[in-house]
This record gives sequence, C-alpha cells and structure tokens, in this order.
Amino acid sequence: MASETVYSSNILIQLKEIQRRNGCITKEDINSISKNNRVSVSSVYGIASFYSFLQLKPSGRNIIRVCRSLPCHLKEVEKVRENLSNILGISPGQTTVDGKFSLELTNCIGACDMAPAMLINDDLYGNINPDNLSQILERYK
Repeated sequence: MASETVYSSNILIQLKEIQRRNGCITKEDINSISKNNRVSVSSVYGIASFYSFLQLKPSGRNIIRVCRSLPCHLKEVEKVRENLSNILGISPGQTTVDGKFSLELTNCIGACDMAPAMLINDDLYGNINPDNLSQILERYK
C-alpha cells in the first residue's frame, strides 16, 4: 500500500509539472508518463482525470473555478454561475472564443467561510455576488 501511494504521488507531481509548463495534459503526456513509470496508461489517466484542477484539454489563459460545495450552494452560487455564463458567453466546461477565460465547476476550494467563492487562476474570491463579477473579471482582461 505504501509503494502504491508513492507511485500515485510521483505521477501526480509529474502531471502537475506538465500542466504548469504546458497548460494542459495531452494524451502524449499520459503515454510518456505511463512508459517512463512502467504503469498502465489507464492508471495515469485515472489519476489525471480524478483531480479537477488538472486539465486534459487546452483551457483559457484564466481559469475560473466556481465552487459548488454545499455552503456555496446554500449561498446561491448558482446565480453567480449564471451571471458568469452570461458575461462570458460560455457554459461550464467551455472556453471563450478569444481564449481569455475557461469556466469550470469544482468541489470545495476551502473557502466555506466566504461562500459563495471562486478561484480565478490562484486568486481566491469570496462573498461574491452576481453584481460584482464584471469588476472582478476586468482585472484579468
């Protein structure tokens, strides 16, 4: 069991580094990690697809992650998400035509005390509401 944890941890580190460098993880990256670590492609893909912060397709320059956990849900994060979709012209899982923004829904981001919350890249925004989204997004254009 301990060796399996080390194996998963090493692969996760490699996947995070590839994403940091290239913006996403391609099939070729998964095949390379599989070969270099002597593990199945499906094992590497399983790790890459499990973590919502790893991207398996190209994404926008700014990734918006809207928390969908229970505290955010109770604080009506759905209204925030709808307004983001209207402002950006995209739905969750999509990227704007100009490549500036990708919109993702994610599980808890650790900001339950500031619900509803979202991340733009590594920047945390809490107590957000539909009315302050345009002002927040302006910083990233």
